[in-house]
Amino acid sequence: MEIAEAQEFLRTNHHGVLVARKRDGSLQMTLVSPVIGADGKVTITARDTTYKVKNIRRNPQVSLLVYGETFHGSNYIQIDGKAEVIAHPQAMDIVLDWHRQIRGEPASWDDVRKKTLAEGRIAIRVTIEKVVPQNRTWGS
Repeated sequence: MEIAEAQEFLRTNHHGVLVARKRDGSLQMTLVSPVIGADGKVTITARDTTYKVKNIRRNPQVSLLVYGETFHGSNYIQIDGKAEVIAHPQAMDIVLDWHRQIRGEPASWDDVRKKTLAEGRIAIRVTIEKVVPQNRTWGS
């Protein structure tokens, strides 16, 4: 599977599991809603105080399992890559783009901005290094 195919898959599939590494090397998994940014990187958001953020800052190598609307029967892919934690003020436009893709247009972007800051929500961008399809017949 090519990276471009994974990026296309992420345009319409926003259910995922992020895998990061804990300090002791064991796995830390969390549910996320990934989207694809205009630059081709995967975007997720998180509160700055979460374990995933702490773990990514320590070790940026992550994996994502991304799947469709239903758990059983959906296509899915695995993405391996390097994550970057982006704080404010740089994170705001990225978080707003994520919001638009996941939740659509809000009644008030000002309210979304205020809530983003109040929650301490930041952006995580993942540069896709490798993609694995669910099986060898992907796309055929």
